[in-house]
Amino acid sequence: MTRVRLEGPVDFDGFRRAARRLVLDGVAPEAVEWITGEEGGDLWSTAGEIDAGVVDAVDAADDPSPAPTSKARAASAPFTVPASFLSLCRSALLHREPRRFELLHRLLSRLKANPAQWRDGFDEDRRHAERLAREVRHEIHKTHAFVRFVPVEDGDGERLVAWFEPEHHVLEAAAPFFARRFATLRWSILSPRVSMHWDGIELCAGPGARRETAPPPDAGAALWLTYYRSIFNPARLKVAMMTREMPRRYWANLPEAALIEPLVAQADGRVQDMLDAAPTTPRRIRPIVLPRRSST
Repeated sequence: MTRVRLEGPVDFDGFRRAARRLVLDGVAPEAVEWITGEEGGDLWSTAGEIDAGVVDAVDAADDPSPAPTSKARAASAPFTVPASFLSLCRSALLHREPRRFELLHRLLSRLKANPAQWRDGFDEDRRHAERLAREVRHEIHKTHAFVRFVPVEDGDGERLVAWFEPEHHVLEAAAPFFARRFATLRWSILSPRVSMHWDGIELCAGPGARRETAPPPDAGAALWLTYYRSIFNPARLKVAMMTREMPRRYWANLPEAALIEPLVAQADGRVQDMLDAAPTTPRRIRPIVLPRRSST
């Protein structure tokens, strides 16, 4: 068994370097154990271990590819892959599936042996990787939608702080959106694996945090709950659609989630009250009087 040690679960550059080395050496994907720091692995044994930080990188299709100088170097010469494959890898590697590295290593091995197979859109491995990538993109979208900041005071003034628990390893990929949206503010997003911080100039990653370190809801959160309660329309309630767009696994991070079940439970009664109520008299609106034009 060959072990590959990456810097973390989102170490794309390390994966590129190690995957190229493995493919050129003819190492089978099922004979590789990928260690990212989260899974652990046999940390006491380094036999057959590859340090992903010191091996060469896979070249994209538009990168220069030096020609081998001899037949002896031909087998280990750099090879190219479609840029779309690298894009797929960048997304799929953010998934939490433990065997994602083996899957993409296998795809890379098959691409080197037969580059034309990448045109097969029904290939099982490719479809599997594309499913992982879709789920990662969906998780990034939900991260953008469901992060809730709370203002806190620190030594430099006000900072927005949020707690979020994404299903996949997407916080680094999602953070630039908040840096653009709140470019002039300082903020931090805390999560169990990693925390992202923006000081108005630089976006940086820090260690993970515990939920109890996140600030409690403030007066702004109470105002938001009042607004959410007032715009809830029981006559338009569709529970299945709501839970599909706002899955329950996110509710622990959303202040308004505490209102959902009570509002749903009261919905039928509120609709019946509206049906039983007498129609209201429309408010009289004064006619608009346009100013007269003076005749000349």
